Amino acid sequence: MKPIPAPDPAPIKPHTAMPALACDAHCHIFGPAAQFPFSPTRRYTPPDAPKAMLRALHAHLGISRVVLVQASCHGPDNSAMLDAIADSDGAYRGVAMVKTDVTDRELQSLHDGGVRAVRFNFVQHLGGAPDVPAVERVIERIAPMGWHVVLHLDAEDITTYRGFLDRLAVPFVIDHMGRVDASQGLDQPAFVHLLDLMRDERAWVKVSGGERISRSERPFTDAVPYAAALIKAAPDRVLWGTDWPHPNIRVMPNDGELVDLFARYSDDEAVRHKVLVDNPTRLYWAD
Repeated sequence: MKPIPAPDPAPIKPHTAMPALACDAHCHIFGPAAQFPFSPTRRYTPPDAPKAMLRALHAHLGISRVVLVQASCHGPDNSAMLDAIADSDGAYRGVAMVKTDVTDRELQSLHDGGVRAVRFNFVQHLGGAPDVPAVERVIERIAPMGWHVVLHLDAEDITTYRGFLDRLAVPFVIDHMGRVDASQGLDQPAFVHLLDLMRDERAWVKVSGGERISRSERPFTDAVPYAAALIKAAPDRVLWGTDWPHPNIRVMPNDGELVDLFARYSDDEAVRHKVLVDNPTRLYWAD
């Protein structure tokens, strides 16, 4: 349960103007722990990063809509996330973590609270792969609700779990560009497989986590070719997010710089609008 650092407290004002209804489709709420305790089985302990801090950041960046992603430090207790959604006047949606024995009543309560997906972590530093058959049973149950599944994978998992991905009965979103290694080139097997996966109409990807795949320092420009290639491959199935408050990161980013980094992923304003507005609307605000 190692402590992790807080986000950069002084984000720059980005040069990039965000469009109306721009969405940060991947960020987190942590605590406050006195009100929303962290999971006793967590792998890390973050500082409090409550909804008021996130709201202030988005006001500074020009972002008006949010998809909160439940992080492993809170485990399957989605209370902090649901509280923030309830306080957003419809501007927030959520991606929950659930136990594999979650009840239908619990799923309906999450839906009523603004949740539209479940997330499963496969990455090694967060505990590794879950029980895949149990995950598939949960996915079968959320399919009639119109939900999708969000998958946090290590790069090699894209190949390892391709059969699992091909069997999924719902749309699926790959976090953080599949966590590929930006120093290994666009022809590295993991990225080639990810691009191939994006030919599947069920597959979505987040061009978040540029700082995670980067092997350079800020502003992480070595991530640009990977995000650009993914956007070119499937512009209608790409999302973007800050990943604030950036848990378990090698180099802490500046969130204003991340907005400007996104602007380098595509010079086409219509495509940027798809990624920031149209795509998250279809996936999270269809109803």
